[in-house]
Amino acid sequence: MEPLYDTLRKHPELAIFLTLAIGFYIGQVKFGGCSIGSVTGVMLTGLMIGQLDIPISPAIKSVFFLFFLFAVGYGVGPQFFKGLKSEGIKQALFGTLICIVCLVTAYLTALLFGFGVGYGAGVFGGASTVSSVLGVAADAIQQLGAAPAVRQQEINRMSIAFAITYIFGTAGTSAFLALLGPWILGVDLATECKALESAMGGNEPDPLVHSAYHAISVRAYRVTNPRFAEITVAEFESCFPNERLFIERRRHDNKIMESTPDTLIRLNDILAIAAPTEHMIADASQFGVEVSDPVLLDYPRETLEVMVTRKEVARKTLGQFAEMGEQRSRGVFVRALIRGGHELPFSSGTEILKGDVLRVSGAQRDVERIANFIGFPIRPSNASDVTLIGIGIFIGAMVGLLSIRVGEIPVGLSTSGGTLLAGLIVGWLRSVHPNFGNIPDAALWVFNNVGLSMFAAVIAIQAGPQFVQGLRDAGVVLFAAGVIVTVVPLLFALLIGKYVFRMHPGVLLGACAGSRASSVALSVIQDVADSRVPALGFTVCFAISNALLTICGVAIVLWLK
Repeated sequence: MEPLYDTLRKHPELAIFLTLAIGFYIGQVKFGGCSIGSVTGVMLTGLMIGQLDIPISPAIKSVFFLFFLFAVGYGVGPQFFKGLKSEGIKQALFGTLICIVCLVTAYLTALLFGFGVGYGAGVFGGASTVSSVLGVAADAIQQLGAAPAVRQQEINRMSIAFAITYIFGTAGTSAFLALLGPWILGVDLATECKALESAMGGNEPDPLVHSAYHAISVRAYRVTNPRFAEITVAEFESCFPNERLFIERRRHDNKIMESTPDTLIRLNDILAIAAPTEHMIADASQFGVEVSDPVLLDYPRETLEVMVTRKEVARKTLGQFAEMGEQRSRGVFVRALIRGGHELPFSSGTEILKGDVLRVSGAQRDVERIANFIGFPIRPSNASDVTLIGIGIFIGAMVGLLSIRVGEIPVGLSTSGGTLLAGLIVGWLRSVHPNFGNIPDAALWVFNNVGLSMFAAVIAIQAGPQFVQGLRDAGVVLFAAGVIVTVVPLLFALLIGKYVFRMHPGVLLGACAGSRASSVALSVIQDVADSRVPALGFTVCFAISNALLTICGVAIVLWLK
């Protein structure tokens, strides 16, 4: 049997999959409650396996990187273009400004430490926690007028710098914003977030929002109180205005019938009542006693996520949505409001925007009725529109190849930037026309995580032979540079967010996490705040930074060339 290293050299595809397996495992290991992430784990593993000097075709990394960029654009497209409209312009401006500060800080730091394009771009990408910088910067380096060996050396240095700085970029951003951020702002984060939730109606006995915080149950009750007999279902339900209680079915004279608001309730009827469990416990004794009736309770219920497309729903608060009409909201419980993949604070004052997703539950007939009113129901599907993916990447990359010359250097979006732009447009079109271009979340996860990790594995393996020497020569300096590029823009962001943009502290910290494209930081901030308020500032800034910081990968190369 051949030694393992000979096998990996003859079959480099095996080296890539081995790197993925080990890297993903390492990336998930917790150190003090935190992990380094799959991309960093894959890069570190690739740099180690790369010591074997394994030759790999560069075309492999390009294919997977384009998949990744298209998926990134597709995922953030709705929020990106929404941020360019009036309701998100403030956050979009904030996110754009922070991206510029990140770029300028990285450029000045590179000049301070005497870094070339490789180390400079790597520090920028790693400290900013934007992995896509690796690809666009590598494309830009390839267009420089230097010898192929020199260009490859700079790309290898970029990989080394990225691996060294990304760990602190991720952990440092989370710790700085969650732990030091409230201290710098001079606030008690949890108290401020609770106050905002209260101002938005989080503590109001709103018939929609209040009930949705609790588990919903359906139970059978026999009507024994004459006061609740000989009245209609609508009148019965109106006796409990704050509990959001609904009669779904009834058994009368041993016959099961569906109920409508006009259905008349008789004494000793058995009612199937849906309501928050704690309210049922408190209120049921007023009208009857609970009984066992499995047949009555055996009816189809559904929980469905619905994308908001109807103008009558968009720009309404959750409280206003609950009051839009008895027949529209009757029988349905709203369980969550999701924007950009993140749940928002769930209170009567939270505004619903076009493209948001409402998670609703109730009897299937009621859920289907309100889903058609809200917009487009998002039903589970394993099918991806591969034709759209292929043509989107092709056209985007072709557009990216168009360039203008600045001196001797051609400047353009490159195939990477063009593909990202195509993803943004397709993702936005999907939010406007939900029946267009479906890519399931599971497929997006694969494109995002496996696509990027395959790219990272290849460039890390290629950089492996230079890693030890690069770590010995510049490891400490690169780490120090990464700390500067991580911390300085965050400090600037907190100060201008407080004194110039005058954002709420919780929203500001979420916007800072979004401006660094760090979902990890958002999660940590929300844990410290014990609130989802930070998500209000995250989505628009996250979309803006994902696009702009990626494009800035080209700028840092051109500035340092």
